[in-house]
Amino acid sequence: MANGENAGSTLVNKRSQYRWSDRDYKRRLLHLKERSDPLEGAPQAKGIVIEKIGIEAKQPNSAIRKCVKLQLIKNGRQITAFAPGDGAINYIDEHDEVLVEGIGGRMGRSKGDIPGVRYKVIKVNGISLRELVKGRKEKAVR
Repeated sequence: MANGENAGSTLVNKRSQYRWSDRDYKRRLLHLKERSDPLEGAPQAKGIVIEKIGIEAKQPNSAIRKCVKLQLIKNGRQITAFAPGDGAINYIDEHDEVLVEGIGGRMGRSKGDIPGVRYKVIKVNGISLRELVKGRKEKAVR
């Protein structure tokens, strides 16, 4: 280990070399999130609903979580998004334009007992899904 009077450059070089062992540093510099993420690093994205599906919850829970399969407008990729709220799936129809965001799980992965679902629906045709579920707003007829 270099620790003399003129060891500065050696320490700097070694530090930059060792930083590549840090997973977060490596992912950030190689832009791995933007490449693998369907939203391409953006916090939210719009998509068109292809179909409504029910996904079975993981053990020990027993439920069918209501989700939608959608195609993103920006890049055409297909993702699955959860519809949060009691009866929220009834306000979403096929060919609707929805806004999705991350579901808030661990490091961009799925959350809770919904396997393989990383996103949730927050708006339907420009109207907040939460407002629709609570009955404060009506869904616009297109």
